[in-house]
Amino acid sequence: MRFSTLFFDLDDTLYPSSCGLWPALKERMTLYMCERLHIPEKEVPVLREQYYKMYGTTLRGLQERHVVNTEDYLAFVHDVPLKDYLTPDPIVREVIASLPTRNLIFTNADASHAWRVLAALGLDDLFDTIVDVNAIAPYCKPRPESFAIAMELADEPDPRKCVMIDDLPRTTRAALEVGMASLLYGTDIPTPDASGVFTDWRHLPILLGV
Repeated sequence: MRFSTLFFDLDDTLYPSSCGLWPALKERMTLYMCERLHIPEKEVPVLREQYYKMYGTTLRGLQERHVVNTEDYLAFVHDVPLKDYLTPDPIVREVIASLPTRNLIFTNADASHAWRVLAALGLDDLFDTIVDVNAIAPYCKPRPESFAIAMELADEPDPRKCVMIDDLPRTTRAALEVGMASLLYGTDIPTPDASGVFTDWRHLPILLGV
């Protein structure tokens, strides 16, 4: 097999976007900006979009432009009842458990949220490491520096042996640009932004050449 190391995105990748968790997290981001940073509510949507495009995440934008306690922000945003949104999928578990690769989570969230999500999905025993937003600070996906840090933490210096699995084209495109392969989850329409696409987890081993 060509690949030895797989980096999995977390939110909207290991669970379907239709579950509603990501919109709930975005609501918490908006609430934090209004309540804790006293930003007028009508300005928040525009700022969040600007920060997302300029810095990669809302958090990185807030760190650059405002005085924000990172731990407080992450705890506030991720304070949602995961059991109301997430349900274990036995197919996802079976597929990932069958892969002969080293599997890591690579997320712009923090490790605490990632472990909670993995536990709720019944996947917490299938990943060696979580490369989180704190580990890649001051960068985040899709910055090339974040991929370099992720490979260093995975002890894998050769990007040609790595695959990034993500639901965002900008991330899969960035992975290609640093020499990795990438798979875009959530569509079956081929795109130059990724090495391959899929919506059915049972197709993942085929795409990886397992």
